[in-house]
Amino acid sequence: MSSAVLELVQALIRNECVNDGTPESGHEHRSVATLTDYLGVPGEVFEPLPGRQSLIYRVQGSERDAPSLALVPHTDVVPVDPSGWSRDPFAADLVDGMVYGRGAVDMLNVTAAMAAAVKPYLTGELRPRGDLVFAAVADEEAGGRYGAAALVDQRWDLVGADYLLTEVAYPPLQTGGGRMVPVSIGEKGAFWSALRATGTPGHGSTPYRADNALAKMAEAVHGLFQTSSPVAIIDEWEAFVSVLDLPDELKEALVDPDRVDEAVDELALDDPLFARYVHALTHMTISPNMLAAGVKANVIADRAQAQIDIRTLPGMDRHFVDSHLRKAMGSARDDIEIDPFMDMESTISPTGNPLWEAIARGVEDVEGHRNLLPTLMTVGTDARFFRARGTVAYGVGLYDDRMSFSEMLALFHGHDERVSATSVELTSRLYERVLQHLLGP
Repeated sequence: MSSAVLELVQALIRNECVNDGTPESGHEHRSVATLTDYLGVPGEVFEPLPGRQSLIYRVQGSERDAPSLALVPHTDVVPVDPSGWSRDPFAADLVDGMVYGRGAVDMLNVTAAMAAAVKPYLTGELRPRGDLVFAAVADEEAGGRYGAAALVDQRWDLVGADYLLTEVAYPPLQTGGGRMVPVSIGEKGAFWSALRATGTPGHGSTPYRADNALAKMAEAVHGLFQTSSPVAIIDEWEAFVSVLDLPDELKEALVDPDRVDEAVDELALDDPLFARYVHALTHMTISPNMLAAGVKANVIADRAQAQIDIRTLPGMDRHFVDSHLRKAMGSARDDIEIDPFMDMESTISPTGNPLWEAIARGVEDVEGHRNLLPTLMTVGTDARFFRARGTVAYGVGLYDDRMSFSEMLALFHGHDERVSATSVELTSRLYERVLQHLLGP
């Protein structure tokens, strides 16, 4: 493979652009410098806060009416606990052909592959028919406030396009029709919420009938964990299930709202990671992930807060979310305030357009088949900001046989995140072909 692309992946990992959600984290300026050096020509730097840089290039097309395409990877990564890793998560070690490091599959493998594919257009070696945008953005892992969201809102003239490629790149699935390449066409909504409770402080040595905020919050969170999540079976899910290599009876259960839970339990016996994915794409999911209360061990808590990750399917809005939360919290509902801090509805792009055809032709060039599988994502990406402006947005990449669909799901934000050097090369080749088919002569 191209050693330059592999070295770029490693350099991006080593930049350690960890985004913990605070304005002063991220340090994406490091990877902006790396990418600028790799691409060999200066781009436009967008920096809403010190260090929170995005790097943007826009190449004007030769034909006014030709479709425009934006490639929008991100450069930030989520925090990591090194104690759970077998090696340094920021050393980017290459071991048996696998690059280990935080961001290897989310999404620095794609960032490097996209940079390699667009480089000839930036240097003038190739000229696209329609406008071509490459925007390596900051802050995706914390909602895009200092990256794609701000760029779409403030600099649409720079990043706007008819079509978009971003994440997620999934490994292939073996289906009843053979090997299929998943193409991410949509994602669940994100309705992150903080729950707040108040109480009356007092000495912790006399807790009898105390007004303890933590007790109220504990009851509320317990209700969220114990209450079944709402189910929704959407058309895109039915199409996905139809091609899976599973017994017909199990496939029928997976698209039946009354039987999907038992079907997920059955899948979990052999493939718990895939079962978790299936559950997420058939339910509104609620995951209480942070809890804080009080000021000291011997002071009765006068305040408590929980932060909840809520992901929704199409048709589920804030009213739907809050109604379920209050029902699930039971008798504690009257003591809990719901404070939304992210409201993003689910978005889905259609298929059957020039970009879809270009991807099919690109996969055929590289892998010898045109088997694309429209796939929904459980996560949120920067694609949602562009879809809100009418852009058709997909995520796609190629993996070799060393990575299964389920294994990749476990590595996302997980321990020992890694990608094969061959997969990075395959993805780079795919993007080169997609660009040629969509924007070439």
